[in-house]
Amino acid sequence: MKYFKSENMIRGWFVGDFEPTVYKTEACEVAVKTYKVGDYEKSHHHKKATEISQVISGKVKMKSIILKEGDIVIISPNESTDFEALTDARIVVVKIPGAKNDKYVKN
Repeated sequence: MKYFKSENMIRGWFVGDFEPTVYKTEACEVAVKTYKVGDYEKSHHHKKATEISQVISGKVKMKSIILKEGDIVIISPNESTDFEALTDARIVVVKIPGAKNDKYVKN
């Protein structure tokens, strides 16, 4: 058994083809992301990866849709979304495949 601490990971990402990671793979990327109320990410999309997100706690808004605990969304390649934490929130995110340099932020 190996032991890790999430606080040593970057922005919650702990599986994927990056460092640090607890499991290195190009097949996918996995994160548990923590947000404070008001945190915002500009609209972006991925050309290769599908992104699946589940709200673990709190309330967020993605693409003008309000999501709460237990809600799951799938963002397909070339589909854009922004993100806003309406409360403190935790989200599990899975990206398939774990494509490097595949985030395109709209200006």
